[in-house]
Amino acid sequence: MMKKILFFAVGLLTAAGLQAQSDADLRKLGIAEMAIKSLYVEEVDEKKLVEDAIRGMLEKLDPHSSYTTPKETKELNEPLNGSFEGIGVQFNMVEDTLIVIQPVTNGPSERVGIIAGDRIVAVADTAIAGVKMSKEEIMRRLRGPKGTVAHLKVVRTGIKDTLRFDVVRDKIPVFSIDATYMIRPTVGYIRIGNFSATTYQEFLDSMAVLQKQGMQQLILDLQDNGGGYLQAAADLAGEFLKAGDLIVYTDGRRTGRHDYKATRTGRFSDMKVVVLVNEYSASAAEIVTGAIQDQDRGMVVGRRTFGKGLVQRPIDLPDGSMIRLTVAHYYTPSGRCIQKPYVKGDKKDYAMDLINRLKNGELTNQDSIHFVDSLKYETLHEHRTVYGGGGIMPDYFVPLDTTIYTKYHRELAAKSVIIQQNLRYVDNNRKKLRKQYSDFASFKERFDVPQSLIDTIVREGEKQGVKPKDDEELTQSLPMLKLQLKALIARDLWNMSEYFSIFNESNAIVNKALEVLEP
Repeated sequence: MMKKILFFAVGLLTAAGLQAQSDADLRKLGIAEMAIKSLYVEEVDEKKLVEDAIRGMLEKLDPHSSYTTPKETKELNEPLNGSFEGIGVQFNMVEDTLIVIQPVTNGPSERVGIIAGDRIVAVADTAIAGVKMSKEEIMRRLRGPKGTVAHLKVVRTGIKDTLRFDVVRDKIPVFSIDATYMIRPTVGYIRIGNFSATTYQEFLDSMAVLQKQGMQQLILDLQDNGGGYLQAAADLAGEFLKAGDLIVYTDGRRTGRHDYKATRTGRFSDMKVVVLVNEYSASAAEIVTGAIQDQDRGMVVGRRTFGKGLVQRPIDLPDGSMIRLTVAHYYTPSGRCIQKPYVKGDKKDYAMDLINRLKNGELTNQDSIHFVDSLKYETLHEHRTVYGGGGIMPDYFVPLDTTIYTKYHRELAAKSVIIQQNLRYVDNNRKKLRKQYSDFASFKERFDVPQSLIDTIVREGEKQGVKPKDDEELTQSLPMLKLQLKALIARDLWNMSEYFSIFNESNAIVNKALEVLEP
């Protein structure tokens, strides 16, 4: 009995000691901030001082713990929350003029009669065209709280007078699924850009559409998907698994282990699926990929994923800013830690990882990838060998083709020559193209990029100092340039699904997936 009392007393003293030390540290931090504010030789911005102190603490931790200002927090959350408030148009800038690419279907702009090709030249009598206003500032003026009115002046081709529209701002959906279409008669294709609050329902809706079109197998494209909400990824992965199957688990010093399992047998638990990934697939995308691979539910095609396996907990601060603090690690069902190695406080080396992978040949040659035997694991049903150590290694490796784009093509893209001339071409020919190609199928089959558009791009490139090294480089550039232009034109006439329907025909990872799915 005396021994228990002694242990209890020591425990209380230890806890009291830790609390006293914590209080002393907080007082120390407060005294330092007060001294700088009161005594420093020059005036200081107290708010910035506090923000810098928070950032300074987080920078010494892992690469993914971070602080965001109120503005940054709002911008970060919008694509994950699945909506923002505004007028509802997709637009792009040609020189210094905003051109509407597409109004959002059933959105506030479409409801008042704004159409593709319209130029919004003023908001609330303030000119936004011809004044060199930044895209960010234009977006700020177009967006606003639901129910407020945006007074727009619009120039429309064929109409002499400037049109006026009063658009009542509303909630505008932000979709996380980039493309949904039948890539082959029985094979569906879905590309997910990130995992937001609406991704799971978007996915179910897309699957329903594809099943009505005869889908029996699925290509789930997570290339370039940087992640998002864990729960969205877990819900989606669960649709391919049996009831009780482990999807992912998290484990942290304070949080302990938490398992995420399929709550029921998924709707697509018997459907053949191939998951596509590359070096930019991260976090929630890796959770889905790891679950499909470890549970032997499908094949993974592409290149080793990014390796972000740290769980962040958002901590909201009173002024709308946020700390995203790492509290745990992600582990795949076989026990692999997704997170790649890092040195605390060394974000520069961490940021250079993908460049180092390219230099080391890992992205172009599978033999350059080396795994440690101590990090060897097995899938749960077929006992195939998989490896930990950061990221998910695909079952079928597809090397990065560094020759697909010539230097000339890359420079044209960097100077925005391709996108700008594409927008001009669509803007000048929208009605003619729509009349000539009544649907996307006829466009995909019959449309060829006109030589006049290629000539315009070459001339505009020359004006900006971009020239091919010789005729051979120009010739080598043409196939991908024409493919890209055709895909962009399809996007502007229809949507992103049509863009990927064209562009994917040259995607080596997609083509490998089709090969894997062949009976």
